[in-house]
Amino acid sequence: MNTRMSFSWLACAALCLTQIAHAAPGRGRDDGPDRHYPREGHVVRSLPYERHVVVAPGGSRYFYSRGVWYAPRGPSYVVVHAPIGLYVPVLPPFYTTLWFGGVPYFYADNSYYLWREQQHSYEVVDPPEQTSGAASSSSAGSDEIFTYPKSGQSADQQAKDRYECHRWAKDETQFDPTQPGGGVADNQNASKRADYRRAMTACLEGRGYSVK
Repeated sequence: MNTRMSFSWLACAALCLTQIAHAAPGRGRDDGPDRHYPREGHVVRSLPYERHVVVAPGGSRYFYSRGVWYAPRGPSYVVVHAPIGLYVPVLPPFYTTLWFGGVPYFYADNSYYLWREQQHSYEVVDPPEQTSGAASSSSAGSDEIFTYPKSGQSADQQAKDRYECHRWAKDETQFDPTQPGGGVADNQNASKRADYRRAMTACLEGRGYSVK
């Protein structure tokens, strides 16, 4: 009797786990291993806690959270493609840097972003025109610095700290990773890039971040 009950309980548990796995969102699109994004059209009842409200020129509202864009749909929210022309203060956590005509584009989840100095933000842009040999890529790990808040800093605070540290590191090292070649001579690129990373790391660690 006990054996039959145990078998029934295990079968039920396995069925429940299978149903949960099939129902889990976030297995639609990705930019590499463990970099999953929910499918466009996926509907959620509530938004992530950390998000940015983005208002389009026509008055439409969008919500941006860690590279995912949402639009209101009745009492719920639907995942949409990144709207062209809108700005966000921080890039998705995983992306690839693509260089077209000497200009760095940040690619994530089938969308392209460009840094706009005047707005201190990243703009969602149309895909750049691709010509043979025009593009080169490097992963975010080689061009970017991953930061992890140790004190629960909000997304807004993280964006502010990162921008201020970038400005300081750029002024200290005369190297700007948002510019072609860092804005320095080719024979200085490697050393200046290393100086910039050290300066950024020191600044961010001083503000309570773990840096990798």
